Amino acid sequence: MDFPHKLSVKEIAEIINGRPLGDIDVNALGLNELHVVREGDVTFVDHPKYYNKVLNSRASVVIINKEVDAPEGKTLILHDQPFNAFNILINKFRAFKPSDKFISESAIIGENTFIQPGAFIGNNVKIGDNCIIHSNVSVYDNSVIGNNVIIHSGSIIGADAYYFQKRDGKFSKFHSGGRAVIEDNVEIGANCCIDKGVTADTIIGCGTKFDNHCQVGHDTIIGKNCLIGAFAAIAGVTKIEDDVIIWARVAINKDIVIGKGAEILATSAIDKSVEGGITYMGSPAIEVKKYWRNMIFMKQLPDLIKSLRDK
Repeated sequence: MDFPHKLSVKEIAEIINGRPLGDIDVNALGLNELHVVREGDVTFVDHPKYYNKVLNSRASVVIINKEVDAPEGKTLILHDQPFNAFNILINKFRAFKPSDKFISESAIIGENTFIQPGAFIGNNVKIGDNCIIHSNVSVYDNSVIGNNVIIHSGSIIGADAYYFQKRDGKFSKFHSGGRAVIEDNVEIGANCCIDKGVTADTIIGCGTKFDNHCQVGHDTIIGKNCLIGAFAAIAGVTKIEDDVIIWARVAINKDIVIGKGAEILATSAIDKSVEGGITYMGSPAIEVKKYWRNMIFMKQLPDLIKSLRDK
């Protein structure tokens, strides 16, 4: 997530009421979580387990809850609650803005694009040419939709990330400052939900097609020309490469990679990264040939047990 302009460490510390440790004149370009952090970004860490990884990341500024030695090129901001400080920054620059119209005046809508009655288009949304947005679709603020996109009734683009931390017996929400980006020639079925990124973008690649009732979690990247079957549930921070086919009721765990050209058969569950060019089945999913071989062995098992007992 980019700031609207460069911010100095001094300015950031004042916004979050933190104490800078180091050069207060260092400028930051934006803020991001660790898995997408860039040089020039602000990130945060609030657990000793992750201190070393975050302090040696590409981030230029780290909000931290303990005074430690900063690696060369890093500036620290001390804060009792880095998680809360990060939320303050997100809300400062991507705060919720209520709408009083179905189509925001700040939305940019391309030529020959049809917005059906009852659809909601939020603030700063960009929609390309030759699109059809059916009734009861909600496109949340800052979402980007390319050309030749069809979104069917009841779908939601850019809902908040499902991201919480448990603190003092309660769940604290990590506010979402990222976007949902739908590239050209995508079709999204009815009653789907594409969540926005927390600080980066959730991306649906060019030519990908969704059936109805699909869920895509925050910061997930789906490649080009993929097919996603009905009731697929794809968790956050997952990467699905090009030409992947995911059939109905597939569940995919967070933070994994589905290789190019993989095919996941219906009702399967993926709990770890899988190679491309292979068909998978089962829960947890394995290569389909192994799955059917195991099923044959399972069917033979009662006869095998009976024969052993008869001996």
